[in-house]
Amino acid sequence: SWQALPARRNTAPRRASPTPSRRDRDPSLPQSMADDAALAAGELSAADAEIEEMQKKVQEMEEEAEKLKKLTETVEEEAADGIDREEVDKRSVYVGNVDYGSTPEELQEHFKSCGQQINRITILVDKFSGNPKGFAYIEFADEQSVQNSLLLNGSLFRGRQLKVIQKRTNVPGFIKGKGKGKGKKGKG
Repeated sequence: SWQALPARRNTAPRRASPTPSRRDRDPSLPQSMADDAALAAGELSAADAEIEEMQKKVQEMEEEAEKLKKLTETVEEEAADGIDREEVDKRSVYVGNVDYGSTPEELQEHFKSCGQQINRITILVDKFSGNPKGFAYIEFADEQSVQNSLLLNGSLFRGRQLKVIQKRTNVPGFIKGKGKGKGKKGKG
């Protein structure tokens, strides 16, 4: 038959704490109150430090949000100043098959023979990996420079044959195809 064994009690002697407790300093306090007070003081100081750190982070985030708000306001004002997208697109070209390691300065050097001034060169990159997509947009100061740049279609740049065409204006809400969807009709 099975018999219950008596529970073993830990008979090892207690070790002395390296730092004296509050009870050791003030023997009139009961042991549990002294330990609770010491723990509470340590927890409060750690909690206070953590709260201060969080408040600093919140303050930094609020300052950053204010800066972003000011930046978006200035961008919106510039956009409202009458910059016509169609007019800018008429002065821009699409450059395809651009080498992944090329820089805007190298593209500017390649296209400098086309016109007097290049306003902007944008090499598009993947927003997740940061790698170049292999094409760019170049905005010129006048439309004649665009016509000159179209002559560079098929030219070699870093060992690759460039595709240079007039930039098209994106029409919002214009969808190329009808799209057939993913489902099959007559399933079953």
